[in-house]
Amino acid sequence: MIDVLVVDDDFYVAEVNSGYVSRIPGFRVVGRAHTAAEALTAVERGGVDLMLLDHYLPDEDGLRLVRRLRRLGHETDIIMISAAHGAELVRSALRNGVLQYLVKPFGFPALRAKLTSYAQMRTRLDRFAELGQGEVDEIFGTLHTPVQAEAPPKGYSAATTERIRDVLVRAGQPLSAQEVADLTGVSRSTAQRYLKHLQECGRVQLTLKYGGAGRPEHHYESAPGEASHARPL
Repeated sequence: MIDVLVVDDDFYVAEVNSGYVSRIPGFRVVGRAHTAAEALTAVERGGVDLMLLDHYLPDEDGLRLVRRLRRLGHETDIIMISAAHGAELVRSALRNGVLQYLVKPFGFPALRAKLTSYAQMRTRLDRFAELGQGEVDEIFGTLHTPVQAEAPPKGYSAATTERIRDVLVRAGQPLSAQEVADLTGVSRSTAQRYLKHLQECGRVQLTLKYGGAGRPEHHYESAPGEASHARPL
């Protein structure tokens, strides 16, 4: 079992990512941290194999935390997760031993692909005391396997999926499931089902709208980069 620490300053995002990790066989979440200090404390307690680390933390950015962990002798594996993806940041992450880098927003399939390749790497390293060039190439190739796009799951219409996505792109602002239903002509429950699917694929982002008393309302907006693929309705 691979024990994972999820680090993100956003409590909701940390909860979502923890849920994703828990769905993948062979992985379990052993803790969540929302600051660099909390993450360091968790690592020092022991029992953390892998850290999913957001770059933007309130007390210290993720890359500085990585450097500090290495100076202190902690060898916890790290996959950095961030909306920041400038070339210099990515280069520095690589130089400081970050194994993989996942750009926000992303869905469950993208994280599953990263964690699966990471697990395969660990299995290969554990299998041999010494590695030939072929095994080394295979391990490094496994870590950098590109994420493959997935077809819509059974029970979902590709046409309805794209129609809902296009409505969000054209809206230019977050919409509720009811508003999406009204604009696409589907039922509210159908809209909610497709919106959840698009969110898991990283094509839609969920935001919370706080009003008066009661639970906040879920609103949805298209993820960055989706606008360039919009089609006429």
